[in-house]
Amino acid sequence: MLYGRGTEQQELRRLIEAAGGGTSGALVVCGEAGIGKSALLGYAGELAAGGSWTVLRATGFEEESDLAFAGLLQLLRTVAGRADALPAPQAEALRTALGAGGTGAGDRFLTGLAVLSLLAEVAEDGPVLCLVDDAQWLDEPSAEALLFAARRLAAEGVAMVFAAREGEFRAAGLPSLRLARLAGEDALGLLDALGVPAPARERVMADSDGNPLAMAEFASAAEELPASPGAPLAAPERVLAAFRAKVMALPERSRLMLQLASAETQCRVEGLLAAAPVFGVGLDDLAEPEARGLVTVAPDRIEFRHPLIRSAAYRSMPTARRVAMHRALADAAEESHDCVAMHRAAAAMGPDEQAAAGLEGYADRALARGGAASAATVYAQAARLSPEAAGRVRRLTAGAWAAQQSGHAELAARLAEDAYGRTADPVERAELAYARSFWLFEDDRSADAARLLIEHAQRLAGVPGHEERVRRMLRTASTYAWFTGDGASLRRTAELLGDATAVDRSVQGLAALAEDDFARGLPLIAELVTDVPEDEDPHTAMQAVSVASLLPDDLIVPLVEEMTGQARRRGWIGRLPYLLHVQARQQIYAGEHREAEATAAEAAAIARDTGLRKRIDRLDNLVARIAAIEGDEERVRRLVSTSLAADGNYGVTALSLLDLGLGRYEAAVDRLAAARSAAAGHSAAMIFAAADEVEAAFRLGDAARAREAAARFGAWAQASGQTWARGVALRNSALLTGDVPLLEEAVSLQSAHACRPFERARTLLLYGEQLRRARRKSEARSHLREALEVFTRLGARPWADRVRTELAAAGDVTAPPVPSSAVSPLEALTPQELQVVRLAAGGTSSRDIAAQLFLSPRTVEYHLYKAYPKLGVSSRRELAGLGL
Repeated sequence: MLYGRGTEQQELRRLIEAAGGGTSGALVVCGEAGIGKSALLGYAGELAAGGSWTVLRATGFEEESDLAFAGLLQLLRTVAGRADALPAPQAEALRTALGAGGTGAGDRFLTGLAVLSLLAEVAEDGPVLCLVDDAQWLDEPSAEALLFAARRLAAEGVAMVFAAREGEFRAAGLPSLRLARLAGEDALGLLDALGVPAPARERVMADSDGNPLAMAEFASAAEELPASPGAPLAAPERVLAAFRAKVMALPERSRLMLQLASAETQCRVEGLLAAAPVFGVGLDDLAEPEARGLVTVAPDRIEFRHPLIRSAAYRSMPTARRVAMHRALADAAEESHDCVAMHRAAAAMGPDEQAAAGLEGYADRALARGGAASAATVYAQAARLSPEAAGRVRRLTAGAWAAQQSGHAELAARLAEDAYGRTADPVERAELAYARSFWLFEDDRSADAARLLIEHAQRLAGVPGHEERVRRMLRTASTYAWFTGDGASLRRTAELLGDATAVDRSVQGLAALAEDDFARGLPLIAELVTDVPEDEDPHTAMQAVSVASLLPDDLIVPLVEEMTGQARRRGWIGRLPYLLHVQARQQIYAGEHREAEATAAEAAAIARDTGLRKRIDRLDNLVARIAAIEGDEERVRRLVSTSLAADGNYGVTALSLLDLGLGRYEAAVDRLAAARSAAAGHSAAMIFAAADEVEAAFRLGDAARAREAAARFGAWAQASGQTWARGVALRNSALLTGDVPLLEEAVSLQSAHACRPFERARTLLLYGEQLRRARRKSEARSHLREALEVFTRLGARPWADRVRTELAAAGDVTAPPVPSSAVSPLEALTPQELQVVRLAAGGTSSRDIAAQLFLSPRTVEYHLYKAYPKLGVSSRRELAGLGL
């Protein structure tokens, strides 16, 4: 019986009952050591015992936290054989990660998707429960894969429960339960159940401080507890000390065997028995620890009753014995190069080239299997054991790149800085500067990143054989400089690169755009975007997408769709957050706000999984534009990050659009003026927002500001040739000159071509206003009604209110009803349902939809099942007929 855990038990019952009924879920149970997390996992296991449940278990161990995919192998070892049922790329990724015969390069995100698919496959035979104890000590590749799967559970019939030390396991997006210490009747109930004599209860209560494991351990020796020191240890530390005392109280041979088991990385009986003769012990010597409840001996593994027992046994050894045991285990594990490497390193007492080389080889293999995070840590360990500076620099450099690949840009920078100070070689320093630049960019220091790359590229330029690396560094520097508005760095990179290729000429274009020379810059950018080389450096491809925002929509949209589809097909999950960001931005401009919210939500979920924290902020800044159009000030301010310029000023432009819609014209003008003089003042968002500045300045009566903004927007609109932009430029001119025919021309132009609906409605509103002032009220009402229809469909409340005011002034006292066509049944769908039904309507199978959206096929079917009644259909065939 568990005391004081009624609420937690109820949550676990709810989770497991839901999974039994087909609804998946995940839960993180957190708290200090000994607080009862393992007991709750045991309770969950009991709930799923028997019947058709499959229960999978794994436990993290601190000494194994760098062993790539060790936790995943432990959890999935009994079901890994079913990987054959997965899509081929996923099956290959999973086999590679588990070291089960995969031959492809490892991919940490594809591995996570494979875990989700495998659990869904197993759940076809009955519900699945995954129990992961001490998750804070899982190796990072395993944790990433499991969390990736946990966040995407929906309708597979899978429950996942993680137990972890509080604050030591990052599981954003998953619900959690924090376990409190026991007190009052709960604590007394446990002490009574433990049989603690009444005179000793107060002492046990005081020393255990409500920690259940401490209470249980202290209860067994209540009369023998030592006096508490003046500065008492925390309860978990005292429990660890109690366990250590139990280990030391074992007969010598039993103690040696238990200590050896604690040092064996996988607690495998086979490896343990191979090393045991070195110390004159054997399997029989575990009988006493098993009898005392410290371990359970299974046919293939030794299982410690509690992780703290294993830690206590390992830490109870003197250094000499620990070294000897790791050496013996290394000799016994000759067929497993990874285990040999880890044991040799654990036995090293100082710089040791053989141990360092072994770790480097292990890190190479981990990296090849997709375990970049583990590889980074192991490379760093190898560097610490390296006796020569050259070996240390090489291993630190490899660690920096592995850290960068795993999404840990700050760790990459630290390792790169460490190596940088240990070498004077310009080639090595250039590579380390490149690795460090990614963190500077992520930390909103793009200008520093650009200058760092330019400086080292120039130094490297004089070294034969590195021309391509120099070009790659300069191209990346130009991207950084573009994002931060560093015109000097853009001009320098353009100078150094020349114009030999379309990629290099695009940098010339960026430098021109930074100087507002649109006529020269846009054609050079268009040349690259029109034909992005498929085998180019990925940063170049991303640069093409990022600057394409200044080009026509009909050029951007196909490019982004093609690259997004390619990333989905090839499993390049790391590229998707940015590509989806651009896709969401284009959807907002097209007035597809629901679709944009769904796309941004997917991008944010992947960004969270890939460690791109800044990308999540930038996505929020982008979505804030929808809230600004809707006049939702609270949501705008909640979404816009404090680093407003970091994303090309999309946060600033959202706030200024909100101000404009709410009639706060001076605030809008001041905000945009400040942003234009700061970083990224030349960005696409700021160029587009020049039209907002024109209107705000006009309504303030500040003609000079309005003319300046109109001239800038007009120069870009003319060079870009975009219909919507030419229409807005005409609108700007009409505001400045009072020339109503210009507004008529703008409306005609925007009506004749597909364009951005929000901008078209604004033109209609201004035209209606001018017609009413000219006493052409009948004509005004016609255009104002059309504007109202668009604003209403977009949810643009403040703009719709302005139209209604104008309609009333034009003699239309009743706002016209919203046409039924303006309200789409898609509005009833969740973002995930919307994505699924669009793909399904196009004929994509559930299996392929699952692969594209990183879901399980059963979840896809669940979303379709929920969406059909909302859309008034009952089959895929009817869905296809909706024209979605």
